[in-house]
Amino acid sequence: MTSVLFFHEGNGVPSAVMEDLAGAGLHVLGVTRACSELVHDAVRHAPDVVVASAPEPSDALLQALASLRDAAPRPVLVFTGSDDQALMARALEAGVSAWVVNGYSAERLPALVCLAQARFAHDQALMGRWRDAEQRLAERKAVERAKGILARARAVSDDDAFAMLRAASMYTNQRLEAVSRQVIASAQLAEAVNRAGQLRMLSQRMVKLYLLRVASPRSPAQDALLAESMERVASNLAWLGKAAPHLPSTATSSPVVRTWTALSDALGERPTPARARSVDTLAERLLQEAEQLTAALQTAGAVATLQVLNVAGRQRMLSQRFAKLALMSLLDLDDGADDPDAARLSVQLEFERAQAYLGKLPLSTADIRAGLEHAAQGWARLVAAVPQAHRPAARDRRARVDAVAQASETLLVTFQDLTTQYEHSMQMLMG
Repeated sequence: MTSVLFFHEGNGVPSAVMEDLAGAGLHVLGVTRACSELVHDAVRHAPDVVVASAPEPSDALLQALASLRDAAPRPVLVFTGSDDQALMARALEAGVSAWVVNGYSAERLPALVCLAQARFAHDQALMGRWRDAEQRLAERKAVERAKGILARARAVSDDDAFAMLRAASMYTNQRLEAVSRQVIASAQLAEAVNRAGQLRMLSQRMVKLYLLRVASPRSPAQDALLAESMERVASNLAWLGKAAPHLPSTATSSPVVRTWTALSDALGERPTPARARSVDTLAERLLQEAEQLTAALQTAGAVATLQVLNVAGRQRMLSQRFAKLALMSLLDLDDGADDPDAARLSVQLEFERAQAYLGKLPLSTADIRAGLEHAAQGWARLVAAVPQAHRPAARDRRARVDAVAQASETLLVTFQDLTTQYEHSMQMLMG
């Protein structure tokens, strides 16, 4: 027996309709009189059909029917006295299966209930096919996107990238679409870690370049590098802001943006020894906030290889921090600082411990091993450019400033390449 929830909008419940429903072999589970209770009663009674009597349907009724369509869809038959076409269109949009204008009669009731059920079943089947097609399209897009990520990262053809996805799907016993979405998520999170990590490095590099501008006020090359670094900070913050809805909620770049605004203004002023300390203070704040952002992204990723990416990316920052501290000493700008030699030694030890960690990892390729060897040579040149026991004479000091500048930039390029290789490694992309 077909069960019915009867809704009547208006005063009283027409007893004739109730009798006709029972006479048509329909089991009335309940009667609802308030639009606000329609969804609740439909969920509670779970009827086969909702039959509504609404001589002049209200906006509240249409809203309630739309909520019913979303919460507990089922056939809806409405008897009404309104032939307003706009109202009819809204009713169909709200999920009404049959809208009968001035056409109620006991004889037609069973047929109209069957019509509402048939139309509802037809619409549900169409909706199911539409959802299936939409899902297949979304799956295809995910596979194509993952294939593109692998092809670019691994420098292989689309066919080879697809073969990698299919092999991973078989190895992990997951659907191809699931593996593809994992690749997409891993690539996006890895890029976020890399970009946030770049902010740490850039905070130190900009101070280093600021100091070089103090040493050589008329140096177009240093001006260009500083401008390029500032542009990279802005670009990375813009990317992180755009990607924020897809990143873990614990990772926010808002504090970094506020600090960057202040630092950007300070860097825009003419470089002087007196202003160097305040610039460095702002850069240190940017460094700490970027560290927190990067750590939040790495932790939220729950991917072991993200730690490797973070460590490799942090080496960029340590190389620039070491160069910055060296330049402060060479330019006599570390007066009053707490044991500048000890600070520089601390950075050196941290860099070399991380280098040893990276060298022992199984996550490696021939290119990565060659890059680590090149980095070790570049680090040795940077350390050798810094006097360990005394301040050099003026002539030697100028040569050492230039040596620090050149060695630190070369080392930065090396670690940029290494970090990109870790970011694009198969272990990273496959999560």
